[in-house]
Amino acid sequence: MSPPGQHHDCADWWHSNRLKTLSPRSRTTIEFPWSGDRSRSAAAEEARADLRRALEAGEPVDDEIVDRLVLPLVEEAVPEWRATLDALLLLPEIGGPIGYAGGVISIGIRLAVVEPRISAALLFAGSFVPRNLFEEARQVTIPLQVLLQWDDEGNDRQMALELFDAFGTSEKTLHANMGGHTGVPEFEADDGNRFFARHLK
Repeated sequence: MSPPGQHHDCADWWHSNRLKTLSPRSRTTIEFPWSGDRSRSAAAEEARADLRRALEAGEPVDDEIVDRLVLPLVEEAVPEWRATLDALLLLPEIGGPIGYAGGVISIGIRLAVVEPRISAALLFAGSFVPRNLFEEARQVTIPLQVLLQWDDEGNDRQMALELFDAFGTSEKTLHANMGGHTGVPEFEADDGNRFFARHLK
């Protein structure tokens, strides 16, 4: 698992946090809080270190560690994404509908609940999720496509399956592939594009 906040949005589309529109086609990425050139969070660094220690020791990851690491990231990132969307939609060449593709699934859950301008989301189930976000997942009603790497060494597969089950939308698809965290097959990019083509009309 790449702990949230450790890296910025990267070129691999399935790890990126992106807003996508089809009219006209455009994509936007923003950097995670506390990553890249942005200032660091001491609390997030401590939580990340605790997560690494638990994973390296083969111990269960305590919910308290996940909460300390992920919830502040969600609280920071979601308003930034909404402000980015506000600014983009002021541009005459940008229009809806809007799709979201995100590598930190907790951010995608919150955005799907609070941002009505997002019409569909492609999410990567490759990070730990705070338990209270499972309740928010039940409120998600937009179409979803979720990617899961079956052998992801730093992810809780059973938790990811329970989260998929919790999503409240009637239109959700799970793409599970063999391989580790960074082994998403290239054909998933085409599947993702087809997913957005269906729903961003």
